[in-house]
Amino acid sequence: MYILRCGDNTLYTGSADDVEKRLAQHLAGRGAKYTRGRGPLAVVYREGCPSRSAALRREAEIKGWRREKKLRLIEGGEQ
Repeated sequence: MYILRCGDNTLYTGSADDVEKRLAQHLAGRGAKYTRGRGPLAVVYREGCPSRSAALRREAEIKGWRREKKLRLIEGGEQ
């Protein structure tokens, strides 16, 4: 599970087995529709999960959070 900071300062949450490979896909315009045209992109948070289903659950949980709570997670203050 990972969070990207987009060039327009928005945050994008996703999950992938290989975050660097997925970032390359986002940068090439083959990632999520949301990230296209919002570069530059930077990984600002990553979290290991025990399984794909756990990663998807965590991604969904974080996507439901307000921006402020996501920023606290990125800064290390929220779990």
